[in-house]
Amino acid sequence: MSVNISVPQEYGYVLLTAASTFFVGFWHAGRVGVFRKPSGIMYPKQYAENSDMSAATPEQKKKMYLFNCAQRAHGNFLENAPSFIPALLVAGLRYPVASSIMGVGWILSRIAYAIGYTRADRDDGKGRLVGAPFWLFQIGLYGMVGWSGFKMLSA
Repeated sequence: MSVNISVPQEYGYVLLTAASTFFVGFWHAGRVGVFRKPSGIMYPKQYAENSDMSAATPEQKKKMYLFNCAQRAHGNFLENAPSFIPALLVAGLRYPVASSIMGVGWILSRIAYAIGYTRADRDDGKGRLVGAPFWLFQIGLYGMVGWSGFKMLSA
């Protein structure tokens, strides 16, 4: 016996957008690995610590710094994804196309954030600011979820 559930085709956009975040997470992990090897920081250490850097050459310190930046960009992605993905899915029930557009903006901003964070020519991780618009997309989705709830209660 099969069950045929009819859903609007636009929901597919929302699901594809949500699924793409999984690949962005894998991409982040891969970037951390790319920066880990030249830094000389071996597993299970999560970051290059001050003690590692104090014994390093200036060139090695820069590699450790960039590894830390890649790791931090990945960590920031992991911190935000658990609230972003449900917001995308819930907002997508009422506003599938708008939610997907916001989701794609968030994803592209997260990629720009990670690439910017690991720019060797930027100090103090300031390159990450190029991806800061992810906050606008994320907060926008939160607002869409809240508005959807309000509309349901006031219907």
